[in-house]
Amino acid sequence: MVLSDLGRRINAAVSNLNREPNLDEKAFDAMIKEICSALLSADVNVRLVKNLRKSIQSAVNFKDLPPNTTSNGKKRMIQQAVFEHLVQLVDPHAEPYKPKKGRSNVIMMVGLQGAGKTTTCTKLARYYAARGFKACLVCADTFRAGAYDQLKQNATKAKIPYYGSLTQTDPAVVAAEGVGRFKKEKFEVIIVDTSGRHKQEADLFQEMIFVQNAIKPDQTIMVLDGTIGQAAEAQSAAFKATADFGALIITKTDGGAAGGGAIAAAAATRTPIIFLGTGEHLADLERFDARSFISKLLGYGDMSGLIEQIQTLTRESAGMKETQKHLAEGIFTIRDMKEQITNIMKMGPLSKIGSMIPGMSGLMQGMSDEDGTEKLKRMVYIFDSMTAKELDSDGKILISQPSRMVRIACGSGTSVRDVEELLTQHKVMASVAKNMGQQKKNMAKANSMLQGGNRQQQLAAMQKRMQSMGGGRGGMPGGDLGKMMQMMQNMGMGAGGGGGGGGMDALMQQMGGMFGGGRGRGR
Repeated sequence: MVLSDLGRRINAAVSNLNREPNLDEKAFDAMIKEICSALLSADVNVRLVKNLRKSIQSAVNFKDLPPNTTSNGKKRMIQQAVFEHLVQLVDPHAEPYKPKKGRSNVIMMVGLQGAGKTTTCTKLARYYAARGFKACLVCADTFRAGAYDQLKQNATKAKIPYYGSLTQTDPAVVAAEGVGRFKKEKFEVIIVDTSGRHKQEADLFQEMIFVQNAIKPDQTIMVLDGTIGQAAEAQSAAFKATADFGALIITKTDGGAAGGGAIAAAAATRTPIIFLGTGEHLADLERFDARSFISKLLGYGDMSGLIEQIQTLTRESAGMKETQKHLAEGIFTIRDMKEQITNIMKMGPLSKIGSMIPGMSGLMQGMSDEDGTEKLKRMVYIFDSMTAKELDSDGKILISQPSRMVRIACGSGTSVRDVEELLTQHKVMASVAKNMGQQKKNMAKANSMLQGGNRQQQLAAMQKRMQSMGGGRGGMPGGDLGKMMQMMQNMGMGAGGGGGGGGMDALMQQMGGMFGGGRGRGR
């Protein structure tokens, strides 16, 4: 993934500093040198790296430290300084436009050829539609052959209304007609796709101004290819001077390129990055937050991002209500397991999920995304080869009738051992669900016993414990643990508190078991 190597190198530099028995200026300078080298290798502008180095050095002045400062105190201060100044590098402290419900919000997308604008337009429309906005698309790209057909295909797949023309060649006219029509129909988010253009193409840049004047967008967003390196800064500066875009969306962040040019573009134009394109699928659009981004980069996780992903899956999954009902009762059928596996696959590659959970990025480094995805796919093939009766069972019918396992293995192109392993994993997950159901009953019973001030004291104590668990490290991200536990419970990944089967523990248990090295394999 883009910037993953940068994250590993910076994380290694900070970790090496933590292992130093006697922390001094020499060790500190060595760490800064490694961080700067990593940033330069990732195509971050030399000027920005130089400024970052000066900022960190000025924030940690060994001469001004009290003589009784401990080594651990110095390490925490350095970690905090590195974190905060890296956040400043990607955060221009400019608020992007936020669409408002109940009115028409026109968003115009601009960028270079091949940056992925058309796909990103559909992703963005889908993102807002999933959050209750009445969203639509307008194809004002009359230059590229097939642009309208591509947008039509994507919009149809995402169930987003669209407008375009195969005969009108003036993009300003098409854009104005589409925006006018959707405004009359009371659409709340109107996203206008435009032709790709380069800063040296003066005529196309003038055309971009004509389109902008015709529709008067509430927000102009530049879609920037995360793989173009040092050219990102110059191109974004040219677009900024002409179209004065108010936000950036960085695409192709699932590739292997350095990606630091995107950071330079955000810093040079003083424009916030609002989304990252993390894959080819329509759901692969991740909201960008500077602190969460750097937190993942340094291996601290991104709980808020994981929470948002789980919320999105819960909203979009038709089978979640039934699964949640079962979980509340302590029941976990094979169909429920299928729902969970499908949801995990929707969340993206294993490395992406692991980078969001504090402490898991290191554990999952040796785990291949391809191998993990293939194993999940095999599990889905097995589910698809089961009858409705088998899916709605607790798995005992398959164990008592081995011929069913043979039939399922043949139908799914897998082995009987694969089916047995799936049933073993289901047994582990069902045990977690049973514990969760019992804990819910205990919680309900305890709540009914609490009265008046005593109840308030108990709730306050629980909240305090949650806050202490989710306080993060040294003021860094991680304070969403309480909410995370609730979301994990809603998704069926465990229940907070109690004897075993806590939300995060259950998630670790499930992922470990599914990919071969976890607890509860039973084999």
